[in-house]
Amino acid sequence: MRMNPSGDALFYGDNLDILRNHIEDESVDLVYLDPPFNSNANYNVLFRAPDGSQSQSQIVAFDDTWHWTDSAEAAFDDVMRSGHSDAAEMLRAMRAVLKENDMMAYLAMMAVRLIELHRVLKPTGSLYLHCDPTASHYLKILLDAVFGMRSFRSAISWKRSSAHNDGKQGRRQFGNVRDEILFYTKSSTWIWNSQFTDYYEEYKRSAYRLLDENGRRFRRGDLTAAKPGGDVSYPWPIKRPIGGSWEGDLNDEFLTPRKGWEYKCALPYVGRFWAYSRENMAKFEREGRIAYASTGTPEYKRFLDEMPGVQLQNDWDDVAPALGNENLGYPTQKPVALLERILKASSNENDLVLDPFCGCGTTIHAAEKLNRRWIGIDVTHLAVGLIRDRLTSAFPQAQFEVIGVPRDLAAARELARADKHEFQLWALSMIVGAQPFKGGRKGADGGVDGYIWFQPDGKKHEKAVVSIKGGDNVDVRMIRDLIATVDRENAKVGVFVTLAKPTRPMISEAAAAGFYESPLHGRVAKIQILTIENLFEKQQPDLPWIAPSSKSAKREASTKQIGLDF
Repeated sequence: MRMNPSGDALFYGDNLDILRNHIEDESVDLVYLDPPFNSNANYNVLFRAPDGSQSQSQIVAFDDTWHWTDSAEAAFDDVMRSGHSDAAEMLRAMRAVLKENDMMAYLAMMAVRLIELHRVLKPTGSLYLHCDPTASHYLKILLDAVFGMRSFRSAISWKRSSAHNDGKQGRRQFGNVRDEILFYTKSSTWIWNSQFTDYYEEYKRSAYRLLDENGRRFRRGDLTAAKPGGDVSYPWPIKRPIGGSWEGDLNDEFLTPRKGWEYKCALPYVGRFWAYSRENMAKFEREGRIAYASTGTPEYKRFLDEMPGVQLQNDWDDVAPALGNENLGYPTQKPVALLERILKASSNENDLVLDPFCGCGTTIHAAEKLNRRWIGIDVTHLAVGLIRDRLTSAFPQAQFEVIGVPRDLAAARELARADKHEFQLWALSMIVGAQPFKGGRKGADGGVDGYIWFQPDGKKHEKAVVSIKGGDNVDVRMIRDLIATVDRENAKVGVFVTLAKPTRPMISEAAAAGFYESPLHGRVAKIQILTIENLFEKQQPDLPWIAPSSKSAKREASTKQIGLDF
């Protein structure tokens, strides 16, 4: 039986499994997804080494795993058996043309997930799929098949960069600076809140050229209507000093003529009527919202600062990439303002927002900020740890549940027995600033499971080597191996993380390794031992000055208070 989490939830795992096993039918108000695809490069690079290079310390949340393998064939078969005939026919036709290649594998994997996303959306729900030109045309065909052509609302163009050197090294093409965001709804009735952008300066100067006594810009609007309805045929009293301007007068002075003043009543044009009742006109006069033409005709003051702006179009070049304090160091990071715009347009407070490829967590950051409930899913322990840290930095009082990762020693032991590699990646995600060796790929590691970069003098980057053991037994030889690895890697510190309790000889051998002397922060143990139990208790390696792989998210305001559990 599928059950949605009671509060905000961050899932570790394959989003297809999470969708099928945890998310109820028609329970989600808004889906945003940014599924990566780039057939010749890594994508979603979360960190680089301190010198900016894509070195061994690079972390990649997704390597390009969209290849035609048994998994792709299984995804294709799932769509054929899904009962969604339009999606099945479309995917089969695409395979006939594209054959079994990387793009077709990607489309098969996406098709089966889009069917599930359609299932979990409420009838009033919307889906925004963010993509670049590499696969956007194929994805739109799939979305047409899954959601129906009539459910397509817009292809939004977002200017993600001011310039891009795609013409380098002899590549003959224009620079690609725009992404597409495909907007679909589940039905013909969907949640919608109109969004507006500011007027152009030239328009404001020309259309709102008039200023009132307080310096507020306004333009004049007609106060008459073509058809009658209610109290709309009354005379409107105005006066002016001889040679002066007309102005309204609703008091007894109008009935007592004064020398040097001209008095009359304004009436609507022939065949027209006042657009407002006498009571409302009097209210406008008292509020200073009526101006008078040279003929004495009253006109409505439309103040610029009360206008909503221009109805938002589908060409978004006014949302800058994540810059300054917002930029956490992820090359593919989307700006919070972009997600805020989408969430404001297609959801309301307390609605449920889902991001099945949540990466560095911008969608759920925006949802937390705007008082939406949220579900985030990611397939890497690294991303889940980063999102957890991002949320707790930006929203210290935020409460949420992390599902699919060990929460106690018993679960950690189970993960270690089931998958040693995943255990290592999970343990690294528990260490602030730790980066998996070679992006967490499987293979020979030479005794290095990860690195932690730090700045002992606040300038130069040094590194600590992390070694993780998930076995039931550990011994002193492992500490000796780590000491040798630290020397070979020219590291300053070694961190040994163990699921089992360290032996006394191990503790003694680590102590005998001595200390690393920090120029500004004193000395720290050269070899440090931490247990998984220590990490659950929030203990961290003792380093003189941690250089975060990403900047901490700036603190945000939020009205939400839900459930923290990780």
